Amino acid sequence: MTYEQVKRLKSEDFKRLCGVRPDTFNEMLEVVRSLHRTKQKTGRPGKLSLEDQLLMTLEYWREYRTYFHIGQSWGVNESTAYRIIRKIEDTLTKSRAFTLPGKKKLTTSNYQLEVVVVDVTESPIERPKKNKKSSIVGKRNSIH
Repeated sequence: MTYEQVKRLKSEDFKRLCGVRPDTFNEMLEVVRSLHRTKQKTGRPGKLSLEDQLLMTLEYWREYRTYFHIGQSWGVNESTAYRIIRKIEDTLTKSRAFTLPGKKKLTTSNYQLEVVVVDVTESPIERPKKNKKSSIVGKRNSIH
């Protein structure tokens, strides 16, 4: 599903599909475009537009499918999907516009934690059964 098809969706449906609101998507797109403008263009132009590349990255974050599956759905090779997603991730990380506040910021804020939830669910571990047959590897020979 390309950006041309996705941009016609309602705001709620856009968020359900991409994981972000349309205005956040547009902010991300401006960050990616600003870095793309400063780069020197060499080689063959890409098959996917910047909008589609950002949409592919959001799809990867949202669904966490393999690069092979994402590449197949977008019509590109697995390695191309990896490079595109990595490039968009690095661009958004370098911009620092979409980062979460750090540990120091949270401790200095006026926000007071009231409850801490820890998941300590026990799950059984599959272990091999201990019996006489499994411990004997081969027949013992009476001749030494």
